[in-house]
Amino acid sequence: MPRIIFGLFIVLHGLVHLLYFGQSAGYFELKAGMAWPDGSWVFSKFLGKEVTRNLASIALVAAGIGLVVGGAGILVSQFWGQPLIVGGTVFSSIVYILFWNGRMKNLADQGLIGILINITILVIALTVA
Repeated sequence: MPRIIFGLFIVLHGLVHLLYFGQSAGYFELKAGMAWPDGSWVFSKFLGKEVTRNLASIALVAAGIGLVVGGAGILVSQFWGQPLIVGGTVFSSIVYILFWNGRMKNLADQGLIGILINITILVIALTVA
């Protein structure tokens, strides 16, 4: 039962990345006035707003797919589930750090909660799963 709950949680966490994809692609705003990933401390100055948003969109879809497939692997007890989860959580965290605006305000809008969830998933995947 814990394996099923863990696997489902990871699949759902991966699907949440599609919400941030919608935000970064400009399909909708997750929160009124939320500008993420505009102002990325790494990319915005060099690539501009549109390319930064496109890069974030692609990265989020990749992270989401990795997590959804990894979670599905855990659900069906496949050995490849754990490495996908580890890779997906690390990649997802790197994405949110790179697209962070560099300010210490509204961190929840910048992916901090997702990073904390990723760390929790990573610890569980490496110690229990």
